[in-house]
Amino acid sequence: MIRILDVLFAAVGMLVLSPLFLLVLILGWFDTRSSLFRQERVGRNRQPFTLVKFRTMRLDMVSIASHLAGASAITPLGRFLRRTKLDELPQLWNVLRGDMSLVGPRPCLFNQHDLIAERAARDVFDVRPGITGLAQIQGIDMSTPELLAKTDAEMLRQMNVFKYFRYISLTILGKGAGDRVRIKS
Repeated sequence: MIRILDVLFAAVGMLVLSPLFLLVLILGWFDTRSSLFRQERVGRNRQPFTLVKFRTMRLDMVSIASHLAGASAITPLGRFLRRTKLDELPQLWNVLRGDMSLVGPRPCLFNQHDLIAERAARDVFDVRPGITGLAQIQGIDMSTPELLAKTDAEMLRQMNVFKYFRYISLTILGKGAGDRVRIKS
């Protein structure tokens, strides 16, 4: 049932939001000359997949977790995209492809060994990663691997259609702060 909802909402979202996608792509090109960001992430069953987002950091930034990046790494457009969570919209493509769900644990990087171990111990990799979830609406990011993995596991134990809609609604309404970025660089 959740997969059907994922495909339906992702397809409708991409269609309805296509003018916004185009606008952000154009603005992103002026901001960094590269609007989209692609990065290999850990997916379901610990399989790699390529996550797609709107670029929010300078081009010269290495592929690191957001909580390890300094504030100076974020572009002016990137600040806006992160604050409004618009940087996540291209992941609707990942949902359509089956790499992700709208709701699930945020996909981590392969170099986040502590988080991978914590999630593996709690069977979090048994499901597709998501664009949003309980940890995101509670403001928990990847800088606290044990807490994040515990929260992800709790979400998965309690997941149902009502909670699926609740997490999506709370995300759209602006609940949660997104991944933290250090103030000093």
